[in-house]
Amino acid sequence: MNIFYFLEVVSNWLTFSIFNIEQNSYLGNSIQFFIYDILKIFLLMVVITHFMSILRYYLPIEKLRDFLVKRKLYGLDYFFATIFGAITPFCSCSSIPLFIGFLEARIPLGVTFAFMITSPLINEVAVALFLNSFGWQITLLYAIAGILIGMIGGFILGKLKMEKYVEDFVWKVKVKNGEKKDFNKVSFLKVFPQISREAFQIIRKIAIYIIIGVGLGAIIHGYVPEGFFERYLENSGFWSVPLATILAVPMYSNASGVIPIIESLVVKGVPFGTALAFMMAVVGLSLPEALILKKVLKWQLLVTFFGVVTMGIILIGYIFNLFL
Repeated sequence: MNIFYFLEVVSNWLTFSIFNIEQNSYLGNSIQFFIYDILKIFLLMVVITHFMSILRYYLPIEKLRDFLVKRKLYGLDYFFATIFGAITPFCSCSSIPLFIGFLEARIPLGVTFAFMITSPLINEVAVALFLNSFGWQITLLYAIAGILIGMIGGFILGKLKMEKYVEDFVWKVKVKNGEKKDFNKVSFLKVFPQISREAFQIIRKIAIYIIIGVGLGAIIHGYVPEGFFERYLENSGFWSVPLATILAVPMYSNASGVIPIIESLVVKGVPFGTALAFMMAVVGLSLPEALILKKVLKWQLLVTFFGVVTMGIILIGYIFNLFL
């Protein structure tokens, strides 16, 4: 069951009943998509920023951070982050609130990016659709590929030591040394207003970027003609994988939403690795995601993040084309 089904109902009602826009029209698809994603992302922002604020007050986040940083986990920290990313049903923009929450909780940057990379690439709905369309062997390879991109990409970004390129306001959201209290002795109702103010401060700082990013995604979603990309990928030869990755960047969807496109590409003769690279780039390298992340990451880290993920997707595409 879609956990955001109610928001889909509301967005359909507002678009087609209240605004009286024709269904299946370019404008109708764009407006419905915009309303649905705005409601979904801001709902996630409110819930997750409040949850992470509560977590910072009541749980020993420093111990979790120290566990991930000081102990030799031999890559298991990155693996756990990718598994958590795989089981969260978020698209790239929807996973950003949790990404911010991880950074605020002082989870290492590389581990946080491992989650951020994997979360849009794999989810349970996409796995079910893959099973139905391509069988369990291809589905398993797809899941392994997504986890490997997340683990290796997160590891590389962590080793580059680029924490200074995270915007300052993210690091400043914490309990100051002189303000730590035993909140177990303070009623939650008295603490909650402070927690809520902190959460909404984060939301206000990135709200405009969310609106701009989702707006751009809605325009692309509604107005890009069906079959537009197939025409460029059928006969591109060796360059089909990087071309598919580049063409996918302006798109905006989740993994389950773009799988039907993969089916149509493969049926029309596009190599599977090329089609998979297109899908992964759509869900993991969207331009709307970049616009939202720009408020959280400085351009040096943003470009590095997109570069690492792009190279991982292209490499996976070539590997699948070589062996399938």
